[in-house]
Amino acid sequence: MSPDLWSRSCERLAAELPEQQFNTWIRPLAPPQVDDSGVSGLVVCLRVPNRFKLDWIRSQYAGRIEHALAEVAGKLVKLELMLAPRELPVRPAHAPAANNGAAPGGTARLDAATQSVSRSPAPQPAAAPAATTHKLNSALTFDTLVAGRANQMARTAALHVAGAPGAMYNPLFIYGGVGLGKTHLVHAVGNALLKEKPNARVLYLHAEQFISDVVKNYQRKTFDELKAKYHGLDLLLIDDVQFFAGKERTQEEFFNAFEALLAKRAHIIMTSDTYPKGLVDIDERLTSRFDSGLTVAIEPPELEMRVAILIKKALGEGTEMPEDVAFFVAKNVRANVRELEGALRKVLAYARFSQKEISIVLAREALRDLLSIQNRQISVENIQKTVADFFKIKVADMYSKKRPASIAHPRQVAMYLAKELTKKSLPEIGELFGGRDHTTVLHAVRKVTNDRSKNTELNQQLHVLEQTLKG
Repeated sequence: MSPDLWSRSCERLAAELPEQQFNTWIRPLAPPQVDDSGVSGLVVCLRVPNRFKLDWIRSQYAGRIEHALAEVAGKLVKLELMLAPRELPVRPAHAPAANNGAAPGGTARLDAATQSVSRSPAPQPAAAPAATTHKLNSALTFDTLVAGRANQMARTAALHVAGAPGAMYNPLFIYGGVGLGKTHLVHAVGNALLKEKPNARVLYLHAEQFISDVVKNYQRKTFDELKAKYHGLDLLLIDDVQFFAGKERTQEEFFNAFEALLAKRAHIIMTSDTYPKGLVDIDERLTSRFDSGLTVAIEPPELEMRVAILIKKALGEGTEMPEDVAFFVAKNVRANVRELEGALRKVLAYARFSQKEISIVLAREALRDLLSIQNRQISVENIQKTVADFFKIKVADMYSKKRPASIAHPRQVAMYLAKELTKKSLPEIGELFGGRDHTTVLHAVRKVTNDRSKNTELNQQLHVLEQTLKG
């Protein structure tokens, strides 16, 4: 049996699956054990680090993995999924020092100047602080979070953590674009834990606050205070860890806090704009720790979820939003939850000031600036250029008769966006794409619509393109 069966199978899976899904669920798996003693085929045993991942891989990816293995092996394959034996980490008495190589700019000077401080044994705090100002927003709970396919995995994992902190999925690493609800989820976990255990030591903060604390304590040479603040927590919630990039001293202190918290079975939840291995200028020791628990993504919300968010947020403001109005707003505001909330506030304020009932006519008037900007800036020509740049093809390929997948797919995406973002008819769009028939445009629109609902990577690409086109 070829020793690279798993690596070649992973290559196939990487080509089939959206990058985000592959990096989250397949890439971290250790090479399987292969039993080729059977007559009819192979038995391949994959060991998965925890129950959550095992259940999800079994339901979502087992068939694909088995098929890829069979294609590479050239024979039947039976895939078995098992929980990996839990290994207790061996922790050194002192955490290893961070990379001492000089980094460009002021960070290098700060880190170089503090080497002596970091290597000298810091005095241990006599006791953890009596209480922690948790800095949680009490309004951000699981009850106020709209659940949907876009946040299903992250929400399920967060509920597990809230119910049994320190037991599973530690650390929990949640990643996704701006305004998708990452911060809401981490606050929800903190609020749920405090409701169950009011004396729990919980702290929420943005990564920039941790950086500021490191700088402040370096200037005062009071690293015992930093340890007292962070090492005694039961739950640490930290947003946007990508801000640690290039800050070596900060990374070293966070590594020390991370190790101390895991050693005492405290829980850590982090958010970022990308998955751990995609973080730039962050020490590999840290990124490997980030990826050692459970990593889950939050996707941009689909149309139905955006409608549900609008209706629920409106109810929270004491107003009932008609479903047809919610659909109208949701179709025109696609980027993220934050922009949806902004549009909702405009509609509700306009209804109050004008003392009119909420309707599509009122919503169109309230959002006229947003809609006019969209209509003024977005043209089929602009869409073609933006999509061509995104997929690295020539604009001329949009009109050509070439049909390789590398050109046909971007062309279909551009046709779909032209139908969604402009008022052009199908025949008009076809004419602007090299005189194509309207049925060709209709086929492209239907295909991209269908693929978007199943393909996470395509859905994200479309959101990026839509945001770019809307300025």
